[in-house]
Amino acid sequence: MQRFARSRSIGPVAGERRRGFLLPDQLSVSGWNRRASTFLLEAFVCRRLAALSEKRRTSNRTKHLQIRMHESGGEDDDLFPANGFGAQAMATASHPVLPFTPHQNPATSHHHHHLHHQLTSATSLTHLKQLHAQILRSNLPLPSTSLLLHTLSLSSSPLSLSYSLSVFTHIPKPNPNLSNKLLREFSNSREPYNTLLAYSQLRGKGLGVDRFCFPTVLKVVSRVKAVIEGMEVHGLAVKLGFGDDPFVETGLVRMYEGCGRILDARRVFDKMSHRDVVTWSVMINGYSQVGLFDDVLALFEAMKSSNVEPDEVIFSSVISACGRARNLSYGKAIHESITQSGMLTDPYLQSALVSMYGSCGSMELAQNLYDQLSTKPIVVSTAMISGYSKNGQVEAARLIFDQMTGKDLVCWSAMMSCYVESEKPLEALELFNQMQVRRIKPDKVTMLIVISACAHLGALKHAKWIHEYVDRHGFGGDLRVNNALIDMYAKCGSLEGAIEVFDGMPRKNVVTWTGMVTALAIHGEAVNALKLFYQLENENIKPNEVTFVSVLYACSHSGLVDEGRKIFASMVEEYNITPKLVHYGCMVDLLGRANLLTEAFEIVEQMPLEPNVVIWGSLMAACRFHDEFELGEFAAKRLLELDPDHDGAHVFSSNISAKERRWEDAREARILMKQKGISKERGWSRIELNNEVHEFLMGARNHEQADEIYAKLNEVVGELKQVGYAPNTCNVLVDLDEDEKEKAVLWHSEKLALCYGLIREEEGSCIRIVKNLRICEDCHTFMKLVSKVHQKNIIVRDRTRFHHYKDGLCSCNDYW
Repeated sequence: MQRFARSRSIGPVAGERRRGFLLPDQLSVSGWNRRASTFLLEAFVCRRLAALSEKRRTSNRTKHLQIRMHESGGEDDDLFPANGFGAQAMATASHPVLPFTPHQNPATSHHHHHLHHQLTSATSLTHLKQLHAQILRSNLPLPSTSLLLHTLSLSSSPLSLSYSLSVFTHIPKPNPNLSNKLLREFSNSREPYNTLLAYSQLRGKGLGVDRFCFPTVLKVVSRVKAVIEGMEVHGLAVKLGFGDDPFVETGLVRMYEGCGRILDARRVFDKMSHRDVVTWSVMINGYSQVGLFDDVLALFEAMKSSNVEPDEVIFSSVISACGRARNLSYGKAIHESITQSGMLTDPYLQSALVSMYGSCGSMELAQNLYDQLSTKPIVVSTAMISGYSKNGQVEAARLIFDQMTGKDLVCWSAMMSCYVESEKPLEALELFNQMQVRRIKPDKVTMLIVISACAHLGALKHAKWIHEYVDRHGFGGDLRVNNALIDMYAKCGSLEGAIEVFDGMPRKNVVTWTGMVTALAIHGEAVNALKLFYQLENENIKPNEVTFVSVLYACSHSGLVDEGRKIFASMVEEYNITPKLVHYGCMVDLLGRANLLTEAFEIVEQMPLEPNVVIWGSLMAACRFHDEFELGEFAAKRLLELDPDHDGAHVFSSNISAKERRWEDAREARILMKQKGISKERGWSRIELNNEVHEFLMGARNHEQADEIYAKLNEVVGELKQVGYAPNTCNVLVDLDEDEKEKAVLWHSEKLALCYGLIREEEGSCIRIVKNLRICEDCHTFMKLVSKVHQKNIIVRDRTRFHHYKDGLCSCNDYW
């Protein structure tokens, strides 16, 4: 707790953003209230125009505009006089003006022609505004349509589009084609919400809205997921008689599908009198995205019955659905259809087929397809790497990677991701180093993979270097990257580093808070984890399912049974979140660790979901720890019914026989495991020293300093025995003599890593060890005694949590 207290507090970040309406030049996806209605937009625009008109009546018009321009650093989108629209243009008159000589008689056709020519010849928006200002000062008539079209051709920013909108709203009788062109330009800008603002202003003034504007607006609604605004647009289209227009209907299907409202999309789709291949494609893709794979296949069959030929996009969506549903037979049929249609030459369909076979666990078919290709497109090779990665075939993935020519960033990222998923973080980081040598610049996705690799590795010095790299190359402001950094520091044993990242983030989401709760939980700071959880209410952030997993984990590993019960109940009662299997698993673990095995079993029996391997495994582990063999054996049998090859259940059955000294039964159980090819996961431990990571296996002597390490181990054991240490051989469940049992305990991988750390120790440094299995009772005692005798801080990350050893004590309070 003192360690946590010394770090910076985890509180609300100072300087909260002010709330309220945003000005049009401030509108962005992150800043706009996505639930704002068209009515609010129109009201806001009218209110702002009224306020500006009042200001103009009380000050010098041109001087006032120039001051506002100077203060804002840019043009204001609708600061124009009440009797015209030239204020923006007038404001540019203080700049050097390109030569322009007004004619004495502007009413002549010659003068009009000359005016039109000069406007359409402007080479920049600034040039155009200067001409605009000269025209207004000279009281010449303005060809607004020409000005608008040329302004749109020069538009490259929201400010220039705002100027275009100002011009448009003062065209006496605008052509609807102009309004559609204006909306299309807004929709293609970097701030799509401005399209909704422009549409609102056009509607408010009754200008140029026809059936062709709706697809553009609906496309933007889909892009920004503004479903409320989309429903309003839908209602207006029906009111104006465009509800059954094919263009509008297709736009509505796209909009609802893009907003995740697949049922609403289907209602519009079913009412359509004519459905082309694009509409079918949108619906099929929509069902695929939400995981309704049976509906994808049903819709695909219905499309074929309607004599609509599928295109590449539809084939791709159906293949993706087959992969996600692991429907290999249907996927093979689609493969055949693609071949017959002549589309198999499309690299993206090739890639989709490879991915489908990988998801279905049939990399042999994927490899056959890959071998048949005369050329190997990068996108297909990358799909092969991902497929082998999903199926745990790292060497095969690396072979594809090494054979590729012209590798792009996606290929490098896919191979690094393969290593991370296969628990080979060192290889992933080595690949990243090769990228640096070849001067291949990573993107955000690559950095997330690298951060994940470092988190798996658990090496703090590597983590600090990665963090510096992130800041140095401009990734530090990204929310997802910062969330990953919190996880990385936590898993590398630096709670302080995780807190520092958390406190320094200007914006946080529920993932951020959940990540920090998890960090505190795995480091034994359960009380602070709960405080942070309850602080979410003050931040107006609703916890999600993952948040509850983290906070229940904190309760479980600290013995906070009553608090855990209360939080579990609050999921439904206060937050309307239905518990899933993982939450019931947390409760079984919580009660099991507290030796409340009867209550834990009652939860398993009464839960509304069918218990899975994790649930029975948690109960079995708790029974093993508390020597409750009868219930444990029952749990093991149920587990084996679900997973006949589960190594933990077989080992548990063998261990029960061994504890009861039925050595022959134990031996037979292990022979059965060997015959089935089932082996107990072998323990390993890693330690980082001088930017190098060293890995140790139980009893292994392959390290270059092995003799020195074992000599140090014997020396340390002798020291600890003088203060009362006696190796705990109770859990050595094989028929060995006592000396051999003692060796089996003393040669555990974490002890070897610790002794190597003592040999190479630096003054005042902390020894950090990462272990893949749960630390045993003897090693736990060993670490505590070494921390006291040698006055060393030791941090061990095992499979479930961190143990901070100092002065003979552990942060877990011997509850793990």
